[in-house]
Amino acid sequence: MRFWLIKSEPDVFGFAELMRRAREPWNGVRNYQARNFLRDMREGDLCLFYHSNARPPGVAGIARVCRSAYPDDLQFDPASPYFDPKSDPSQPRWSMVDVEPLVAFPALVALETLRRLPDWADSPLTRKGARLSVLPVTGEQFWAVLDAAGLSLEDLNGIPA
Repeated sequence: MRFWLIKSEPDVFGFAELMRRAREPWNGVRNYQARNFLRDMREGDLCLFYHSNARPPGVAGIARVCRSAYPDDLQFDPASPYFDPKSDPSQPRWSMVDVEPLVAFPALVALETLRRLPDWADSPLTRKGARLSVLPVTGEQFWAVLDAAGLSLEDLNGIPA
């Protein structure tokens, strides 16, 4: 199992909305490096769900990849803002995965809190500059966030991997 961080703006699609929908395609990613990370995701991988462009930004909960990468259908939809006229259906340029919610945090683990966690010192998320919408995280980083949220491994018991 691997660990990831996926980012969304809460006013566009927040963790609460994922909880309501129970499963959602993670589509519309239009950065090649982030797309490659999506293609590396496997069913059962765990994701920290991060609210970006929020006050404060931070991790709101944990999701799980419930379907590995497949072609992002929005790239072929001319009505979509994610339409890519150069993408060939026989060799799709963009991919998506499906995610499902697992645990909502009792309170957001803010970016400022992440910056104070030793395991996050070298993370692209905690450094200044552009941040991808999909990032790999280490197991240590994942468990440090869970701890900062006041949750433990026992809180994940009963969640099938």
